[in-house]
Amino acid sequence: MRILDIDDETITRYGQWPWPRTDMARLTQALGSAGAAAIAFDIVFSEADRTSPHALARRFAATDPDVAGVLNAMPDNDAQFAAVLGATPSVMGFFLTGDKKAVMAEPKAGMISLGSPPTSVMGFSSAILPLPELLGAAPGAGTVSIVPDSDSVIRRAPLIARQGETILPSLSLDSLRVALGTDSVLIKTSDGSEEYSAPGDVVSLKLGDIEIPTNEAGELWLHYSRPVPDRIVPAWRLMSGKMSAEEKKRLFEGNIVFIGTSAIGLRDLRSTPLNDTELGVMVHAQAAEQIIQQDFLTRPDWAVGLERLVLLVLGLALVLTLPMLGALWGAVVGGTAVTVMGVGSWLAFDHYGYLLNPTWPIIGIILAYLAVTSLTFYREEKQRAHIHSAFDRYLAPELVKRIANDPGKVKLGGEEREMTVLFCDVRSFSTISEQMSPDEIIRFLIKLLTPLTDILIEHRSTIDKYIGDAIVAFWNAPLDDPNQYENAARGALGMLAALEYLNQHPEARSDVNWPGVVKVGIGLNAGPCCVGNMGSEQRLSYSLIGDTVNLAARIEGQTKYYGVDIAIGSSLNQAIHGFATIELDVVRVVGRSQPETVYALLGAEEVAASPDYQTLKNRHEAMLTAYRAREWDIADAQRLANLELAGRFGLTKLYALYADRIAAFRSEDPGSAWDGVFEAKSK
Repeated sequence: MRILDIDDETITRYGQWPWPRTDMARLTQALGSAGAAAIAFDIVFSEADRTSPHALARRFAATDPDVAGVLNAMPDNDAQFAAVLGATPSVMGFFLTGDKKAVMAEPKAGMISLGSPPTSVMGFSSAILPLPELLGAAPGAGTVSIVPDSDSVIRRAPLIARQGETILPSLSLDSLRVALGTDSVLIKTSDGSEEYSAPGDVVSLKLGDIEIPTNEAGELWLHYSRPVPDRIVPAWRLMSGKMSAEEKKRLFEGNIVFIGTSAIGLRDLRSTPLNDTELGVMVHAQAAEQIIQQDFLTRPDWAVGLERLVLLVLGLALVLTLPMLGALWGAVVGGTAVTVMGVGSWLAFDHYGYLLNPTWPIIGIILAYLAVTSLTFYREEKQRAHIHSAFDRYLAPELVKRIANDPGKVKLGGEEREMTVLFCDVRSFSTISEQMSPDEIIRFLIKLLTPLTDILIEHRSTIDKYIGDAIVAFWNAPLDDPNQYENAARGALGMLAALEYLNQHPEARSDVNWPGVVKVGIGLNAGPCCVGNMGSEQRLSYSLIGDTVNLAARIEGQTKYYGVDIAIGSSLNQAIHGFATIELDVVRVVGRSQPETVYALLGAEEVAASPDYQTLKNRHEAMLTAYRAREWDIADAQRLANLELAGRFGLTKLYALYADRIAAFRSEDPGSAWDGVFEAKSK
């Protein structure tokens, strides 16, 4: 079996399609001379050759009668092609359509029915035929129309079709007939054979001594073969005249040659089980080759009954045993059954050519498993839904999922973890609330706290609670967060950026009464905390307690005193390497005996890498060193040298505080017993 492909290279060499029929005649003659058993055209020559001398003569008839006369005297291209078709074992292709305009096709062969007429064959109302002189000259003619399955994949090749009462052969079937030299096709239907099915169902076709089993519609189940070297021959190789006689004989002698095209703009592409984009002519060639090799796929009469029996037996077995086996072992048993059916159907296909469909039994087993499993877990799902409805509104989504997966976690008590805690408070909120009605305050807080909360959640925090205008959040619970310190620092900086956007873009908060420029203070601290479900038997709240939490709240309170936006504890400062931080002071906060070194968080890595920050930090550390050594003149000189840079980083109030302290200590030195710790007077 050979395919002569009019590919892109052929079009490039011999010009655009359609070619003059003289070229097609030359191509056909070359194949006939090479000994091709049949030459089948997957091309419908339904229009006259526009390059024929007679067609050109009609154009010159009015303007140049002499030229027209010369052209009319020349042989007609279609007549030359028809002469070659009549002298070679050629088979013309034609289309069958559903058009209302009834153009009838006639078979070249005798189509003989053994039994009732084949009424199950696909029917068509009209045809697109080759030119009468070409169709009349060729020894064979067959339909090239193939209807794919619903997924556009071609798994079956129709060997016969019906137009009214007329039965027509396919291109592949009539090519075989011409190659074998027979005059008729025998169509065996159900009541003309020993097999039982509906009257008019096709059982098989017969060409000479070759019997072809089909389905009821006269279709051949295609058993596609793998690519074969030399099966596809580019047409330009034959047309170039450079192919030797021995090469032509090797390629074409005794073979049925199907002529088709893969050139861009002409290509007839189809989808097959082995290839998404296969040449349409390949389907005809594969069907003919399969018949010659007697390599058939069949779907036995007992296939449907077997498939239904397997579905019933396995489905009932799974329904009865799954409640005892449980979901896991039920899945193992069901999966094993699905695997056995899949492997069994493949072995039947591979070894015996049987087409057994495991799809419905497999779907039935899956549905049975899903139904029983759904009923088994109905109570558990109701319990999960109850947990979600009870906790969704005041617990983090991750925690709700964790509790739903293990309801036993809903109990009093907690666990100790290394955590990072954030407190955020709106500055001068009492003054702001005096200017608004209660409804306006609520809408203002929603507009403010929503984007701040989004930033925190984006950086993997858990929102503990809202206390009026304040937000309490933490990291590393209930889920582990190996980057908790960096996430906390970036979350706090992101909150400032979100607030700045709200302040600078009136359209972002146009629906609320926005009180000028809103500012917040943020305190961050890291250390051990006890976190878990805390509260009473009547109501649980996932929260945390510990000295780390208390200190975070006190650090947030110091942001107003030092005039910074974000203040952090010493443990967190040591953990966030690469961030821009500045030491504020050593403070003994209210309610705590141990002093804490407090830092201001000024920015992320890009700020820390800037020359201005490096200069600021060096001078600031020099100022603090002199200050704690009670070298007031040196400390004040460093303060003055750093004053302009400090203002750029929002430290103006801090430097004003140190100016007041240095001036006071100059007047009254604290003495050598002074430890440099500042005693905070308020929270």
